[in-house]
Amino acid sequence: MDSNPRAAGGFDEVYLQTLDDLSDGSVHRHFDPYLDVAWDAPELALDPNDPRWVLPPALDPLGATQWYRDLPLDRQIEIGRWRIANTIKVGAAFESILIRGMMQYIMKLPNKSAEFRYCLHEMTEECNHIQMFQELVNRIDADVPGMRPGFRRLSPLIGVAGGYAHMILFIGILGGEEPIDHFQKAVMREGASLPPLVLRTMQIHIAEEARHISFAHEFLHAHMARMSRRQQRICAIAFPIAMRWLVGEIFGPSKDFIERFDVPDEVIREAFWRSPMSRALLSDYFAEMRTLAKDLGLMTPVAKRLWKRLHIDGGYARYRGEPTRDARAAL
Repeated sequence: MDSNPRAAGGFDEVYLQTLDDLSDGSVHRHFDPYLDVAWDAPELALDPNDPRWVLPPALDPLGATQWYRDLPLDRQIEIGRWRIANTIKVGAAFESILIRGMMQYIMKLPNKSAEFRYCLHEMTEECNHIQMFQELVNRIDADVPGMRPGFRRLSPLIGVAGGYAHMILFIGILGGEEPIDHFQKAVMREGASLPPLVLRTMQIHIAEEARHISFAHEFLHAHMARMSRRQQRICAIAFPIAMRWLVGEIFGPSKDFIERFDVPDEVIREAFWRSPMSRALLSDYFAEMRTLAKDLGLMTPVAKRLWKRLHIDGGYARYRGEPTRDARAAL
């Protein structure tokens, strides 16, 4: 028996070194939501009437609609506060699905697997994110439901099934992580005015998600090389479907929201995702994912048509974290 711990799994040295580096980063640079967020600091206190709850039109598809911008300020604040809180709660729910899927996956791994260790580091960080997000929702004090009912019912099954279809699992992980990461980075980059406590949680999430997204990219590269042509064709089709479905679940409005705030049907259609502004935002979310799909050999002619049909086609990111400008240009 080979006693070399790096031999488990048969991956190349570059991938194994990446896993070591990511694990080392998790050990030496991580956050605790109850140590690194000053929840009770006066300067971070949340005011339900703070105008900074208003949805920024360059970043939020509903905030870009004329209907929303014509509302009285107090109504814009109420809607923005509810929408931000609900998106945060959906993000926490997505993290729970990720944890279920990863736990299923690692229980199949051999002893001495470097993936086993890093996945557990990531799940620990995701548990902290769930605590942080839920604490923030509690303090925003908006009784939001989070996931839409269909997604909530499917979520336990998605996590378990993902552990057996690990490539689809990690494509789905990116489908949830990338839109949220893109939005949060855009908020920081644009200097969008949000309550400081919300911005502080975003800073922590962005810092740790950089490792998680990097791992998902490297995981797909390492495992794609082992797949058959048929499996690769399935992944090419699954990739854009997962992206489009999950961005809708994360940012799309629930029935509760529509009824609570009496949002007209035509406004919902415009914001999600028929207007030039909302289509540009939808495309912006996935520039890095299009580059990844291309690098993985998954941007096949059939897949390209599907990306376009789902309105998530567009240019390719030249590097990770590259800002996109299409949505702002569409205003």
